[in-house]
Amino acid sequence: MKVLTVYANPNPKSFCHAILEQFDRGLRDAGHQNEIVDLYAIKFDPVLGTKDAPSWINEGLPMEVLEKMNLKKQAIDAATNPLMRFIIKMMLRNKSTKDILRLARERRPKDIVEQQEKLSNAQGLAIIAPIWFVGFPAILKGWIERVFTAGFAFGLSVEGWKGDLGGRIPLLKHEKVAIINTTLFNEAAYKSGLEQAMKTLIDDFAFRYPGIGKVEHTYYYAVNGVDDSTRKGYLQNAFLLGKDF
Repeated sequence: MKVLTVYANPNPKSFCHAILEQFDRGLRDAGHQNEIVDLYAIKFDPVLGTKDAPSWINEGLPMEVLEKMNLKKQAIDAATNPLMRFIIKMMLRNKSTKDILRLARERRPKDIVEQQEKLSNAQGLAIIAPIWFVGFPAILKGWIERVFTAGFAFGLSVEGWKGDLGGRIPLLKHEKVAIINTTLFNEAAYKSGLEQAMKTLIDDFAFRYPGIGKVEHTYYYAVNGVDDSTRKGYLQNAFLLGKDF
């Protein structure tokens, strides 16, 4: 299987990085192909901004929604100075909605196009990162926000655009995602409600709803507080997660 592993930890000597190495070794021992995207190493920009607007405009949007969006006005209003505003206004003057959709697609951020291509080429996905403030590091949260765009990771019916969660249309076809997190606090803390919160926000909303077949979430608890034997057990388990992916 072709696996894409997205990794987010700024310290190359962290225990989290050791988990990554063991997981990768397990995948390769089992004959899987694994491409690692180290978000800190590539200096991925996690900030969703106006530059990302073209990534969210696509032919799958209901015409009712496209008309309300007024794409011409959005493009003109997004201009940073009067001269640029005038140029965009002239450029779009005689353009139809389909023309604007085509232009928008050509202007998608190159870093996001690259990440989406990597994701499209993978059959399985892995996420490896520490837990910070009961969630992913900002750089990883931003990767999801910028890469899992409408028209790529999911679609929305007219009802979805009106706010109905049932109007979400899954578009991802991956067989599985393995989410592997190291934590500061112990298992009791996570079983008291933190895991359930992350299941709702991360496992379900970010990965199951877009269509990934199986979501498996593994926690390595209190990595700074456990003994060496437990840490070795975590590393062995990470290897087996890769080997049994």
